[in-house]
Amino acid sequence: MFRNYLKIAARNLWRNKGFSAINIIGLAIGLAVCLLITLYVTDELSYDRFNEKAGRIYRVNADFLVNGSAFQERYTPGQLGAVLQQEFPGIENYVRILAARQGILVKKGEQTFREKNIMLADSTLFNIFTVPMIAGDPRTALTQPDGMVISESAAVKYFGSTDVVGKTLLTDNTITYRITGVIRNFPAASHIHPDFIKAMVGTEESRNDNWMSDIFDTYLLAKPGPGEQEINRYLREATLRYMDKPLKAMTGSSIAEIEKSGGHFGYYAMPLTKIHLYSTLTNEIEPSGNIQYVYIFLVAAVLILLIACVNFMNLSTARSAGRSREVGVRKVLGSHRGNLVAQFLVESVVTSSIALVLAGGIAVLLLPFLNQMAGKEISTAVLLNRWLVPGAVGVVLVVGFLAGSYPAFYLSSFEPVKVLKGKLAAGMKAGGMRNALVVFQFSTAIILMIGTLVIYSQLDYIRNRKLGYNREQVLVLHDVSALGTHAKTLRQEVLQLPGVASGTMTRELPTTGMMYTGIYSKDAASSAGQVTGIFEWLVDADYIPTLGMRMAAGRNFMPNSPSDSSAVVINETAAKLLGFTDINDKVLYSGHQPFRIIGVVKDFNAGSLRKKIPPIVMRLVEVRENMAFRISTANVPALIAQIEQKYHAAGDMKGQPFHYSFLDDNFNQLYKSEERTGRIFVSFAFFAIFISCLGLFGLVTYAAEQRTREIGIRKVLGASITGIVTLLSKDFLKLVVVAILVASPLAWLIMERWLQNFAYRISIGGWVFVVTALVAILLTLATVSFRAVKAALVNPVKSLS
Repeated sequence: MFRNYLKIAARNLWRNKGFSAINIIGLAIGLAVCLLITLYVTDELSYDRFNEKAGRIYRVNADFLVNGSAFQERYTPGQLGAVLQQEFPGIENYVRILAARQGILVKKGEQTFREKNIMLADSTLFNIFTVPMIAGDPRTALTQPDGMVISESAAVKYFGSTDVVGKTLLTDNTITYRITGVIRNFPAASHIHPDFIKAMVGTEESRNDNWMSDIFDTYLLAKPGPGEQEINRYLREATLRYMDKPLKAMTGSSIAEIEKSGGHFGYYAMPLTKIHLYSTLTNEIEPSGNIQYVYIFLVAAVLILLIACVNFMNLSTARSAGRSREVGVRKVLGSHRGNLVAQFLVESVVTSSIALVLAGGIAVLLLPFLNQMAGKEISTAVLLNRWLVPGAVGVVLVVGFLAGSYPAFYLSSFEPVKVLKGKLAAGMKAGGMRNALVVFQFSTAIILMIGTLVIYSQLDYIRNRKLGYNREQVLVLHDVSALGTHAKTLRQEVLQLPGVASGTMTRELPTTGMMYTGIYSKDAASSAGQVTGIFEWLVDADYIPTLGMRMAAGRNFMPNSPSDSSAVVINETAAKLLGFTDINDKVLYSGHQPFRIIGVVKDFNAGSLRKKIPPIVMRLVEVRENMAFRISTANVPALIAQIEQKYHAAGDMKGQPFHYSFLDDNFNQLYKSEERTGRIFVSFAFFAIFISCLGLFGLVTYAAEQRTREIGIRKVLGASITGIVTLLSKDFLKLVVVAILVASPLAWLIMERWLQNFAYRISIGGWVFVVTALVAILLTLATVSFRAVKAALVNPVKSLS
């Protein structure tokens, strides 16, 4: 019996090659997109799960709201991990990590390279994280102050092999480290990828015993049993026990007093496997993902697959009149309804099987484009995983039954007497279910189109929003700290070059996302309770004019003014936080040291627009981390070459890496995740529209075939081609208009929720819905008209013969 079903299915597919091709192509594209999204989502959800103890590893994050200043960060005091391990039996071990912000210089022969994937770590690192070691002993690799563990790729880069234990590397031109181990490269699905791990022991940072100094990433390994809630209880108790008094001395308020006034001060545990998708911190070691995008992509995958299945349902039910006599004859000859249902479901499963094979090929071809858009490294080898065969069988059965269920039960329900008397056709013209499915298809496609327009509008708003500083034509030199005292000389020489308008040396830039907290009060006595945490920027007198910032009150720092070393400039947000309506005779205290407020700079966006403008205090301190130059020349490459030459000449920097960037490029990097999401959304919308139009083309083709005689008679009676095209188009246009009305409010709700991720965002304008509606209508007209015109041009003699 089953063999007979397969033969009939093959014959029907071959007999109706056009409709079969539309069904198979639509399903194949839907399955391919679904497969690609599944690979993407699986990769996102797999972050850090390679660690054997991943379910018991937590990172400690800080969450403060003190006297109106809010801070969320991943840093903790140095002693926190040790205290938790000693005093709470649920903590098995801990490790402190200190990621090097500026990286290190590593010498190879006559060349020196800037390496950024560098961190300091306790020797317990390998007891917590699963990092296979190729050479060396993980128990002792980080127990000596001069010890360094390097990755496999770093070993090959600097030595040509991994057999390098005992060899040395010169870093920062002065410090020699002995290689004590070589580890496998961290998997791509990891929130950290260190290539150089220096021993924490013996460093100045490791001896920091100040409970109010948060500088370390602390990871905890819990014993089997305690969960996230229990770990948070430990953190609460340790914070109250060890930090209440230091906090009271610094801010004038205890934890209880802070909480009573509506603030909070504490730490919480974040499971390791949630860091990549659930962290909202802006200063992660590496850019993180977003669980909202995972949900959106999953929903999009399901919807696109449903659109493909809807095509199958629509075309099958539309063709039901052509197979109605087959059903009637088979019922008269004794076929049961169950046999007919099985026949149609087998046809559906065969169709989906062919589509799945084609989808696999499409997915392989499109995977490189997905990797490029999403910034991934997903390999085609993933398609050969052990779950492929059962997964493929499951997909074929689910899609086959899903796509074929309605046609199967619908076709098998025909009454043979009515069918053989030709009474079925009249009852089929309404096609209510078919119309509903068309509305569903286009509603889904329209939602994706609206989402795409909103995402790109938000990104365009970010790019063009007035930030309070001018990011255009600003060249940033990094790693200038290696110049030492020669940095000032380099700055002066660069300022003499034609095309350089101004320059500054600073620690902070508006795009770095890294900000340090300074503690200030309005009174010399901290017991007054006016102590506030404010982000502290160390700048020079040329910082504000070079970056195009504007003063709201007072003045900027003056060059070569000794008195300004004890002065500060604050931004408008800090002035509001401190309650200053004017700055005349106003003083801020850092501890007991007074700083005169000489000016208020207009608010500018520091970091990402996802966060509100923070309170900032600027101090006049010579720092040699970054240089920024405002340039005004069309020949930028020539100017950069001149600056590089002067950089290498300064302080004998021959062979040192010259690292530069442009401030506007750095700004755009903050929104790479949104740009990737936008590109993926465009792809989703394209495939959804293509599949929908493919199904619509099939329906129009069938409608034209069913009304061949009617079209011929109308042409004989004088109907124009335009009139016939209108006749065939108007019903489908009505369905698209209904889809627009259904999809628009849903899309508005979804995208409004997405926009809540940004502190500064657009309002969704009516033009988005108008443009989407016009595009949907035009695509529908193009699809329908193409087939309708072809039908209208047929010679009526052939239609009526």
